[in-house]
Amino acid sequence: MHHVYVIECADGTYYTGYTTDVERRVAEHDAGDGARYTRGRTPVELRHVEQFETRSAAMSREHAIKQLSRDEKERLIEGSTGVDTE
Repeated sequence: MHHVYVIECADGTYYTGYTTDVERRVAEHDAGDGARYTRGRTPVELRHVEQFETRSAAMSREHAIKQLSRDEKERLIEGSTGVDTE
């Protein structure tokens, strides 16, 4: 399975990424071995995960989430968004 995830960094910012293993990837971010953006912004907290059958669908969704405003990302995290997750 392919996953898109949103983590909240220690400074309150959000980072969105793609992975096939969410637990491993969040641990990498937390250890400072993840994306450049999250280094120095640890600890991180997993806030949202979506699962997809194809890499293509997950990558498209990752891009869509990255285009959202902070308020829209917060609504997504809270589970009350009008964003299509197909």
